[in-house]
Amino acid sequence: MSTPLVRGYADSVVLVAGGTSGVGLASAIGFAEAGVRQIALLARTPERGEAARQVVLARCPEAEVLFVPADAGRAHQVHEAVAAVYGKFGQIDVAVSSVTGSYRPELLHRTPAGDLATILTQQALPPMLLTRVVLPLMQEQGGGSIVNIASDAAKVPTPGESAIGAAMAAIVMFSKVAAIEAKRNRVRVNVLTPSLIANTPTAEMVLKDGFGKKLFEKAASLADLGVAEPEDLASLVVFLGGPGAAKLTGQAISVNGGISVW
Repeated sequence: MSTPLVRGYADSVVLVAGGTSGVGLASAIGFAEAGVRQIALLARTPERGEAARQVVLARCPEAEVLFVPADAGRAHQVHEAVAAVYGKFGQIDVAVSSVTGSYRPELLHRTPAGDLATILTQQALPPMLLTRVVLPLMQEQGGGSIVNIASDAAKVPTPGESAIGAAMAAIVMFSKVAAIEAKRNRVRVNVLTPSLIANTPTAEMVLKDGFGKKLFEKAASLADLGVAEPEDLASLVVFLGGPGAAKLTGQAISVNGGISVW
């Protein structure tokens, strides 16, 4: 199947895992406003999925928005969801993984040893699975863009984020290697590594009390450009999924308002 290196927004099909809130939902809206007319949202909860679908449609009534229920951490459900999207639209040009498990920063010696495997799996596995499942389809059609969301914990050693940092670093290195392997087939893989993102469920949880509250309040004080919001990340996700980023792959880009420089 012969296709252009990068399709324009109007000709693209976009799949967003974790598309019911935060960066995922903001990205779906951003793609719709950029001209994408075929968008699929993946998430576990049908009620939230339908609500998110209606939000996107309210912003862009002419778009065709499909919701597919799936647990992004389970391989067979990711396979089935991607197959459903591909069967509906006949192509997948952009895949975004904005799936994050809930967590609160905690010092390592206070973290139960039995929680480590769960933290690593919940955080790192979803973008790996989505990348693995959509990659052959993109290779077959001659190109595509994969955007994974990790965090600055992958780059900056931070007290309270040992296990989370390990998981995020795994996402970054996985994506970089995937980018090297996939570039010959014109598939691009990039990662966004935000720090604190305002107006998200994760931000509300970590700023509620305890160690995480102190940690992220300090981080927010360093964001001289302002604490990032979901729309800030979404703008870059949309760019990475479009023709303007045709030569950009294997990068881990921080959007953090100046909290850290890497």
